[in-house]
Amino acid sequence: MAVRAVRGAVQLERDEAGHMSEQVGELLTALMERNGLSAEDLISIWFTATPDLHSDFPAVAARKLGLVDVPLICAQEIDIAGAMPRVVRILAHIETDRPRAEIAHVYLGAAAALRKDIAQ
Repeated sequence: MAVRAVRGAVQLERDEAGHMSEQVGELLTALMERNGLSAEDLISIWFTATPDLHSDFPAVAARKLGLVDVPLICAQEIDIAGAMPRVVRILAHIETDRPRAEIAHVYLGAAAALRKDIAQ
């Protein structure tokens, strides 16, 4: 079994805790489904949010999905002029038998423009 990293992002429509939880939960669910992952396969997850998001921690969505024993951390993205607003990004460390080339990175909605090279 190898340790791999999988990326993802979603752009929120608004800075509201419920909306953030819903959208980040959708992102996490898609990331896990597309990579055939269970909670047992997750080593840790880093969440980042753009500086314009203040309503809640993105990790709350993971806890609501039942990821209660996976180490999670939240951080703020660098504030770059002209960057896409209201974005939550994920970097998950996983255990998987999939080769690196078969990892499905998930960028939902408008966030797909962030990484056109790997967005699926």
